[in-house]
Amino acid sequence: MPRAPKLASFPAIRGALRFYEICSTITGIGLLLLVAEMILKYTPLHVELFAGGSGGALWFAPVIAGPGCEWWSLFLPMTNDCEMTSVGDGFNISLFILVAHGWFYVVYLFSCFRIWSLMRWPFPRFIVLALGGIVPLLSFFMEARVAREVRAYLAQREASEASVPIPAAEGSR
Repeated sequence: MPRAPKLASFPAIRGALRFYEICSTITGIGLLLLVAEMILKYTPLHVELFAGGSGGALWFAPVIAGPGCEWWSLFLPMTNDCEMTSVGDGFNISLFILVAHGWFYVVYLFSCFRIWSLMRWPFPRFIVLALGGIVPLLSFFMEARVAREVRAYLAQREASEASVPIPAAEGSR
């Protein structure tokens, strides 16, 4: 039987839950932007988003696939020898999205670990939480489910603790 969280850790659990909710939302949005960026770059569209530079404030620059590259070869294992060369100048927003999501995923993993360890869930639950930052849209569903479960658990435990009578001290007769 898994150990239950300590009552003294309930304030920390509430804080960890709020941090997880924020991280989950940011990670989910970043992942959706990353998927859109990959579709733009690695499908036959072959474009990247840039800010500033020769194309103006916000523009799409072409990405040139190397010789012998077919668009489908970027998605098949053992065929990814293609060089993708961007011809844009300015600030590469597509690259920024990639790097920002990668670094923020580390923060998201920390938030998953924090709520997982405070709630004393089994390890497979941590893996499912971590997948929320990798599988598109999963972080939104996980965030809603985890928040609902944790809040319900905390309310139920607090209600059951409040209904337990406190034993009288021996010397108070």
